[in-house]
Amino acid sequence: MDLSDTPRPMLPTDFTASGEARAIKPARPKDAATVILWRRSSKGVEVLMGKRSAKLRFMPGRLVFPGGRVDPADARTPVAAPLPAATQHALERRATAPRARALAVAAARELLEETGLHLGALPEGGGFLPDLSRMGYLCRALTPAMSPVRFNARFLTAPAEMAVGSPQGTGELEAVAWHDAEAAFALELAPITAKVLREFLTDLTLTPEQRAARPMFWFQGRDTRRIER
Repeated sequence: MDLSDTPRPMLPTDFTASGEARAIKPARPKDAATVILWRRSSKGVEVLMGKRSAKLRFMPGRLVFPGGRVDPADARTPVAAPLPAATQHALERRATAPRARALAVAAARELLEETGLHLGALPEGGGFLPDLSRMGYLCRALTPAMSPVRFNARFLTAPAEMAVGSPQGTGELEAVAWHDAEAAFALELAPITAKVLREFLTDLTLTPEQRAARPMFWFQGRDTRRIER
């Protein structure tokens, strides 16, 4: 379907001094990236999540995957190993090649900053040198137009054995812990987190051939699932 044919959401309104209503221009979405760090245990599939601080403006108090906006430095950050070709290609559907790489670096950086986990072996002397070689691409989500803070967030995946360190919360992401993926739906998840988690669990049931043939998709607004064009 041509997205130009889809119903447009009603924009928030403000009022002029004379009392006339006027539409507020939607905020421009900022590029962001999230990583679903996962593992299998005797309980089933587990994913790493933390609770966003109640002081934050965007989704306060909600349980989410580690992630955040892309910083300018992410485009210049060296990596220990590049993205798989399939993941790079998927990110390039809606980004330039350098921006696609920066999105993956941002996801790895946010994982380190919010949980203390480094993706790949720690470099000698410390620092940040992420290994992107086992990162996968799941989907992206665009925050609703009426939101005062908007993100075009890419959801990436990585197996837990790639992460080095012990999970720990920060001031922005608290109570970082491994959660049983199925049981997590009963918790206070951010709405988009619940949608993406369900898609991720479905993805795990597919064979490599089925996964390769699965159409790329994204979430528009709060929960509208669309196929990438």
